[in-house]
Amino acid sequence: MSRLWKGFSSYTVIGVANTLIHWQIFFLLSVAAEFRQAVSNLAAFCVAASFSFYMNALFTFEHKMSVGGYLLFLAAMGALSYGVGHFGDAWRLHGLLTVALFSALSLVCGFLFSKYVVFRERAA
Repeated sequence: MSRLWKGFSSYTVIGVANTLIHWQIFFLLSVAAEFRQAVSNLAAFCVAASFSFYMNALFTFEHKMSVGGYLLFLAAMGALSYGVGHFGDAWRLHGLLTVALFSALSLVCGFLFSKYVVFRERAA
């Protein structure tokens, strides 16, 4: 079981910085610019994910970065981001609840997706 979560602590530390970036951009777009939560969450995710993808490739997974891996990560997790934002819009959730829900889902889903899909060890 410990092998499954190897690197999770590093991923979590980088995730805290990612979350600060994401939340600031989300609230700037949703409150100040009055964008829908779905659009605000997706845009904030894309900016924050660029930071965390780079940092996780270097420090968490110690893996070479690739454009394909970056785009795959952005597409999959961006869809989750937009979906949670859309859910927040449809159910008229407070923005704080929407972004907190996405952050929690992103922490676990993003780690597992990164570890087993984006940065997986390739057979030699």
